[in-house]
Amino acid sequence: MNLILAAQNVGVIIAIVAVLLLFIAVFFALVPVSLWFLALVSGARVSMGRLVGMKLRKIKVRMVVEAYISATKAGLDIDVAELETHYQAGGDVLKVVNALISAHSANIALTLGTAKAIDLAGRDVLNAVKVSVNPKVIETPIIAAIAKDGIELRAKARVTVRANIARLVGGAGEDTIIARIGEGIVTTVGSASSHKDVLENPDSISKTVLAKGLDAGTAFEILSIDIADIDVGRNIGAQLQMDQAEADKRIAQATAEERRALAVAQEQEMRAKTQEMRAEVVKAEAEVPKAIAAALKAGNIGVMDYYNMENVMADTKMRNSISGVDKKPEKTNK
Repeated sequence: MNLILAAQNVGVIIAIVAVLLLFIAVFFALVPVSLWFLALVSGARVSMGRLVGMKLRKIKVRMVVEAYISATKAGLDIDVAELETHYQAGGDVLKVVNALISAHSANIALTLGTAKAIDLAGRDVLNAVKVSVNPKVIETPIIAAIAKDGIELRAKARVTVRANIARLVGGAGEDTIIARIGEGIVTTVGSASSHKDVLENPDSISKTVLAKGLDAGTAFEILSIDIADIDVGRNIGAQLQMDQAEADKRIAQATAEERRALAVAQEQEMRAKTQEMRAEVVKAEAEVPKAIAAALKAGNIGVMDYYNMENVMADTKMRNSISGVDKKPEKTNK
């Protein structure tokens, strides 16, 4: 009997130990004790309940806690719940915290709300803080512009910019800066009377473009614009004049050809009319002998009158022959 009771007591003890071991295993599985202890000794206390809640919500507990510890060590007063919310919204918690630490060290006014908004907007908030502390240089592509004298100038500029934290959300990016710089260069060179003036004073481009306030509405503040290179390109004015002269030449040739064709047509028309008139004259001359014969037959003229008329016609023919009236003009090949 005593053996049976002893066996039962051993079974109960084993069951109790198994339950305790199971409870301990579940406890350590749900509660990241190591992270809780690490936060505790770092001065960034996080309750076990919050840690369990983060784990149940499938949040990367270690990343959030380590970011919170880094922020606390850097002297930032933030709530770990805000970091949880930002992670669940799809943000980069580490990048936001590192940006806040960098901004705090550089005495740049950057709040947690602003950093979260910048990160969720798709911009690199940490890089923005770095650019705000250490300005970056944007190099434009080669920009072609034409002065008033028709000479093309090809310029390349280097723009030194600093990130404007307040305008990062909704502000235009680097592409807008480059486009505006290109527009300013084209306008400045185009307003110059001669390309030589621009070559002598390339800094005039920088001063004019910088004075236009091209960084308005962008996420950057332009600190300086430097002309890195400027070369002389094509003589666009001369090319345009050549093209215009060629066009005028073609128009003149077309007009001359049209006039020549009209003259040829008029000449051919006059020849046709002359031939018609000659045919009518020949036809009329063919009726003269008939008329004379009828007049002789009717007794309207006498034989002597006919001979006198023949003499007059012969005399007229001789005079025309001497004067050259009857000579036909020589044909010329056109």
